[in-house]
Amino acid sequence: MDDVTAIAASIIQNTVSSSATTNSLPSKYVSIFTNLALISAVIAFAIAQLIKFFLIRYQERRWDVKQLIGAGGMPSSHSATVTALAVAVGYEDGFGGTSFATAMIFACVVMHDALGVRLHAGRQAEVLNQIVFELPADHPLSDARPLRELIGHTPVQVLAGLILGLVTAVISCLVKAAVTQAW
Repeated sequence: MDDVTAIAASIIQNTVSSSATTNSLPSKYVSIFTNLALISAVIAFAIAQLIKFFLIRYQERRWDVKQLIGAGGMPSSHSATVTALAVAVGYEDGFGGTSFATAMIFACVVMHDALGVRLHAGRQAEVLNQIVFELPADHPLSDARPLRELIGHTPVQVLAGLILGLVTAVISCLVKAAVTQAW
């Protein structure tokens, strides 16, 4: 682990020093690559989508590339992303500040929406698709494209995403602390 920390510290130091000497990119643009909240959220999203991709492969014995960007499924990438964001913001700016409060409320709204509105919209789409499927062939709506059914999440999927986001943010914070200490 110490080798990894030393390498990461060296890369960051070289990136910062090379951008400072060459002035090729202003520091405000370079700082996006060291933004803990953004990096944690993106990593949590990517991990959640990869888990979905491989779960579908394992369960259904088929590759479904749509799982890499699609909504719905296990775990909730929305929940993972906003949880990682909120925890990293809290770590960076303090858990008592308005930035964390904003991120936390945002996370709660997103997770509530995934459990409520989007889950029920998906269930309604399932019922509507079944109704359209049973229409006679001469009905004007019989050839309508099916609605997307998997757009919301069950409570277990949201909880799994929340845990994934929390773990991702904590690991990101620990890595940043180790790199900062080594630097």
